[in-house]
Amino acid sequence: MPPTDGDELPDFEALCCDGETFRSTHLSGAVGDRGAVLVSTGFVYSAIAQNWWKRFQKYGWDDFEDVPVLGISRDGPYAQNDFLRWLGRPPFRMFADVNGEVSETLDLLTDRDHMANVATPWRSVFVVDPDLEVQFAYVADEWIGPLPHEDVEAAVAEL
Repeated sequence: MPPTDGDELPDFEALCCDGETFRSTHLSGAVGDRGAVLVSTGFVYSAIAQNWWKRFQKYGWDDFEDVPVLGISRDGPYAQNDFLRWLGRPPFRMFADVNGEVSETLDLLTDRDHMANVATPWRSVFVVDPDLEVQFAYVADEWIGPLPHEDVEAAVAEL
């Protein structure tokens, strides 16, 4: 079962991309002084991911103070860095989850119909405090719906 409010996220380690470089980073090393927003969108150049991340900029998520917005995607670090540059180099960072281990740890992977041997994570967002305790959790139950951005923003304000 994916994490819910009050759960502690595992301190996973993966390559973290910033639009230029990538380094092996623990989740705990990427959160800010107040916490973080962790977003899983499957593949970075999917239409859904493009839509969501452009909206995050429109909502002002790139201006959260001491609360970085961190993505998780099944793409490799070069694709993620290219995607971050495509977005215009916002302060977002993304974890490369090429083999799906992070998504599996968060119990987000699901097999995709008509995509043989492919599992992708459900679209989701977690607002965590500096101790990685989930303050807000949302896991989509369908593929194309929007995130409840106002709920995310309210949870960030409470950190």
